[in-house]
Amino acid sequence: MGRAPSPTEPYSGDLFGEIHLAELTRSAAAPTVRDYFPGLTICAVASGAAAWLSDHYGVPVILLGLLVGLALNFAARDPRTHRGLDLASQQFLRIGIVLLGFQVSASQIMALGIGPFAALLAIMAIALAAALIAARLSRQSPFAGLLAGGATAICGASAALALYSVIGKERLGQAQFALTLVGVSMASALAMSLYPVIAAQLGLSDAQAGYLIGASIHDVGQAIGGAYDFSDTAGAYATIVKLARVTMLAPVVLLVSLWIGPAASNAARPAWRRLAVPWFITLFLAIVAVNSLIDLPAMTATTSLAASKAMLLLAVTATAMRSRTDLLLDLGWRATAPVAAASLASFAAALFFVMFGVSG
Repeated sequence: MGRAPSPTEPYSGDLFGEIHLAELTRSAAAPTVRDYFPGLTICAVASGAAAWLSDHYGVPVILLGLLVGLALNFAARDPRTHRGLDLASQQFLRIGIVLLGFQVSASQIMALGIGPFAALLAIMAIALAAALIAARLSRQSPFAGLLAGGATAICGASAALALYSVIGKERLGQAQFALTLVGVSMASALAMSLYPVIAAQLGLSDAQAGYLIGASIHDVGQAIGGAYDFSDTAGAYATIVKLARVTMLAPVVLLVSLWIGPAASNAARPAWRRLAVPWFITLFLAIVAVNSLIDLPAMTATTSLAASKAMLLLAVTATAMRSRTDLLLDLGWRATAPVAAASLASFAAALFFVMFGVSG
């Protein structure tokens, strides 16, 4: 009785077969730096172009990163770009969130006060609830509402990226994720232009305007910039309010991960692993604790903020490049309903609390 043939025997003594086997072995081996190079290079070039356009034309850099990435998504058809783009969209995102920890501390919440902070939590809850209701009414996935509401309630694109890492692409497609990022970025840019004008027309004080803008604009830079357009005092107060929202990033991501449970790909993991806090959230909290206990040099906050923005820009651009524009077109206008509802609800709730004197 003859022995069973080896899977490699058809290629024995064949030069082409030896080459083929070598390629199979190399593809199965651990990736090298060279495997990441094509995707990272094109992502870096696209992000650099977005940063240049933002600097020269004043358009939000995250929005431009999304648009440039979507325009170049044909490059992701080449499998050689996949490792680099996946590294940027996943790991660079986590590093960017960790670096955000240098911007927040416990003293910011204490400086805000119990009343304004409680109102801030209520505004965030209202934004999240509005997005979930809008997703249900527009027949969207509840995870789309969760993503849009969380991004609006906390800090825009960076919060969306953090939440999507917990939700997972098995439960929410990358096309919906990319569209949510575009919607959140555009809503934040529009709010930066409109909210200071509305605050002035309503005759709000500096503290009221700072609270309104800091509590309702999604992106950190745009919230602070919009408030400074109103006045320096409003800008300083909006900074405290907005960074207090950022401190809620880790608790919200943790609660969401416990609420929705593991994605299908993680269902087989041990229970203690599934309930564990994501490593980047743990590091974020650790840095916030250090920043709360130790007076770090001002340069640390400035440098880490620049690095965080760069990492998040690369992550957003890579995510857009890996998204299919045909699926984006298929989603239709209903897919934008959760972002629109959360944005309007956030502004209305913030204005309500300002009018009732909780702005400090």
